[in-house]
Order: sequence, then C-alpha cells, then structure tokens
Amino acid sequence: MNEFVLALVILAVLMVILLLGTPVAFALGATAVLFLFLFEGIFALEMVGEMLYASMNKFTLLSIPMFILMGAAIASSRAGADLYEALHRWLYKVPGGLLVSNIGACGLFSALNGSSPATCAGIGKMGIPELRRRGYPEGLTCGAIGAGSTLGILIPPSVTMIIYGVSTELSIGRLFLAGVFPGLLLIFMFSCWAVFMAWRDGALRSMDSGTHYSWAERFSMVPKLLPFFAVIVFIMWALYGGVATPSEAAGVGAVFCVLLVIAIYRVWQPQALWRILRTTTKESVMIMMIIGCAGLFGFMLSQLYVTQAIATSVGALDVNPWVLMGLINVFLLIAGLFLPPVAVIPMTAPILLPIVVEAGFDPIWFGVIMTINLEIGLITPPVGLNLYVLKGIAPDVKLSKILWGSLPFMLLMLLSIVILCFFPWIATGLPDMLMGPM
Repeated sequence: MNEFVLALVILAVLMVILLLGTPVAFALGATAVLFLFLFEGIFALEMVGEMLYASMNKFTLLSIPMFILMGAAIASSRAGADLYEALHRWLYKVPGGLLVSNIGACGLFSALNGSSPATCAGIGKMGIPELRRRGYPEGLTCGAIGAGSTLGILIPPSVTMIIYGVSTELSIGRLFLAGVFPGLLLIFMFSCWAVFMAWRDGALRSMDSGTHYSWAERFSMVPKLLPFFAVIVFIMWALYGGVATPSEAAGVGAVFCVLLVIAIYRVWQPQALWRILRTTTKESVMIMMIIGCAGLFGFMLSQLYVTQAIATSVGALDVNPWVLMGLINVFLLIAGLFLPPVAVIPMTAPILLPIVVEAGFDPIWFGVIMTINLEIGLITPPVGLNLYVLKGIAPDVKLSKILWGSLPFMLLMLLSIVILCFFPWIATGLPDMLMGPM
C-alpha cells in the first residue's frame, strides 16, 4: 500500500476510535498496536512495552507532575479570586476594565498553574457572574475568559512547552523564555479588543462606575499574591541561572506553593490536601499515558515508513518556505480541532521539526507558532475544552453565543501568528539575549 494512502487509512481509523469516545491515549495506543499487528506481524508487538516505557523514561518529564502539583495547590485556594480582585481594583476606571481585569487575571493565573482549563474554571467562576451582573454581553464575556485562559499553555511555566522540548530535544528554558513576549502580546491584543468593544458600546463606559477603591485598598491585596509570584521568579532564576534543572526547579516550586497555600489560605485539612494530590495524580497519569502512547504511535508510523515518506515528499516540494509554513499552520489548526495539545505535539513535532529547520525556520520560534495554533483548538469545537468549561459555568448561555464571542479572539490569535512571522524576534529575542544565540 502506498505510504500516503496508508497514512490516510491510519488517520481515519484513529478518528473513528476517538469519535467512539475512547480516551486519547488509548485511541493512539490501540491504533498503533492494530497497524503494527496487521503490517509487521505478531512479533512486532514485542516492542510495544519497550516503546511505551522509552517514551516516558525521560528525566525532564518529571517536571510535568511537579508543575501540575503547583497549579493544583494554587487552584485549590482563593489565590485566583484574590488575583482577580486585585486586578479589578487597579483597572476598574478603565473602560471595560472588568473585562481587562479578567484577561489579565487569566494571563497571570496561567503563569501560576500552567493549565488552560484550570484557569478557565478558576477565573470564569468568579468573572462570568460578575460581568453578567454588570450587563456585559454574554458572548464577549465568555469569549474573553475562554481565550485568555488559553494562555496557560504559552506563558511559562508551560507543560506544553516541556512536552515540545522533550519531543524535539530542545532547551526547555529557552522555550519558556520564548513564550513570554508572545504571551504578553496576546494579553495586550485581547485587552485592546475588550476596550474597543467597551468604547464602541457607550453603555459599557459606565458599567464600572459607582465603585471606588482607595490606594490602601488597592495595595491590601499585594501581600497575599506576592509570595506566589516570588515562587515563579525563583523558578525562572533557578532555570536561567544554571542553579537547577527544570525538574529540580519544578519540584522546589511545587513544595513552596503547597506550603504557601497551607500558610496563607489555611488549606491544611486532610480532605483538601488529598484533593490536590488526587488532581495532580489524575492529570499527570493522563498526560504521561498520552506521551507514552503518542511515542508508540510515532514508532508505528516510522516502522511502516509513513513518517519518512511524508518528510521526504515535503522536503522535495519546490515551494516557497512561507507557503510550506502556511500549510503546516493549516495542518496544526485542523489537528487542534480534534486532539488536545499534549497529544498533537509528541505525535507531530518530531516529524515537522526537521522539515521546518530544513526550510530555514528557527525551531524555538516554531514551538511558539505551534503552541498558538493549538491554543486556538482549545476554544474551537468539537474538542475545545475551554468551551465546555464555560458552558458548565454558565449553563444558560447558548454554546453558539459562546462560540461567536470567542471568534474575534481566534482571529486575534491568527493575527499574532502573522505578526510573529514578520517579527520572529518577539519569540526569539528574549532567549537569545539571556541565553545567547543557538
């Protein structure tokens, strides 16, 4: 069978298994085992256990459960509520300031927990009822929070960046730095759109009026939040100061966040601590299983010569590199519609990276481009996790209204990709400045 036909057959089988409701990890694993058996015979299955183990047997992956533990500890407390309230007190005079507060809170909370759905749930539970009570349009409200929450996989510390770094053997520290300015760019673009909508609709200008906070009230929230940001600063300093590896820095950061949650928010009850550990274990096992099965899936594609055939054919195309990059972006957008980022990256990054580098693009820059593409999938059906989180928070809001509210933010993400194509130093400048050129 021709390799391209085989690739389409494999993709079709994978989609059927996924549409049956099979978890992503098991769908990838089952597809890999099926095609290994059909084309390589029963003895090829001897490699299944070894490949699963080899895909997960990487010391750097230890940082994933540590960052998840850090996020679970923070999410279990009122840190998100305090962050939201602090930003609101500082931005309440800005037209549409409550929307800007929500977007800023999403960006900062993402930096603390690294999870888009967790950020969407944490900020959405506080922000959506308050925004609706003040008369903000429901679509704009849900769209702003849903899109702002996607920054969790871009702003460091990012579990997605760790997976990309492990899959491509690139520096995780450099990838973390590369996500900073693009993340800030998206926060700025989202906030500008919110302010524009507030300015366009004159009624929004007075929605936050009647509220006044003194300087003492504004600064009163700082002592609770400062220790958590100090942990983030410590992790960045440990990584880029050569003091610790990502796994070691993540472990220390996780321990400090748990201790801070206990000390500041009194989350010391055994049930609360058990929920933190249970959430961490559940999410960590899910991600590690996806990584392991994605590695097995990639091994199957390589054994059947699908990967090599695609890479060779694409490399032989006599097209402009930017046309090639456009096609890759379309592919990533489509992949993000059906699979979560933690599944797409280990499956596709090892295949795409040699093609991207051969075309003359920076691999760190491409990691940011890939991440933004996959962020869009988080607010796009049919798998958009953030959409269903928002629907759960506001069940009386129609899903179609949430989708229309998210659409402008999807377009802003696409615009940010275009901007990064014209100005790649937005992603590569900071890591090159602090860590030197690659």
